[in-house]
Amino acid sequence: MPEQPQTARGAATYQRILDAATEEFARYGIAGARIDRIVAAARTNKAQLYAYFGDKERLFDAIFLSSLERITDVVPINADDLADWAVRLYDEYLRRPDLIRLATWTRLERRPAGHLVETHQHYEDHKLGAITEAQKAGRVRAGDPFDIMAVVIAMSMAWSPVSNVYAASNQEPEAVHARRRTLLRDCVHNATAAANTATPPQP
Repeated sequence: MPEQPQTARGAATYQRILDAATEEFARYGIAGARIDRIVAAARTNKAQLYAYFGDKERLFDAIFLSSLERITDVVPINADDLADWAVRLYDEYLRRPDLIRLATWTRLERRPAGHLVETHQHYEDHKLGAITEAQKAGRVRAGDPFDIMAVVIAMSMAWSPVSNVYAASNQEPEAVHARRRTLLRDCVHNATAAANTATPPQP
């Protein structure tokens, strides 16, 4: 079994490996990533990396699952305002485009169909429950909660690194992002609102 760091120095090395591996996997994918580059960037050695993570596949697992946890924690769902949730996801993709690239590599190299991870319930059930409750309260349109969640996430990713039209950058003028946020907010609201709440909210 992989080890866990027991000292502050070990924890620092562990985090450097995670940071370096995140950048490496996001750029090159699972097959293209190289352990040599990761340990060089992390200022450690292969023995330490393998002791902590086991092998390259399990290192990617740790990175990818951590990225899912980050999105869940940093951008928690608000089913009473799915439009705001979509905008906050848009902003997170600007801050951390590597998280979306990791998901893209997972889809390309591991799971071309179905859920991205076997433990998808851990990341989805609370979101689906929140949408279901909002539907019961008449704040979200009727329909399969999973489909509604998928539509909102897809709309939030319209300008993300997986866009086949245009990938946004945090180097663009703030006015451009503000314009997109307004459009995204209105579109998500109109797509998900119950019939009696069809007027878009003010940002």
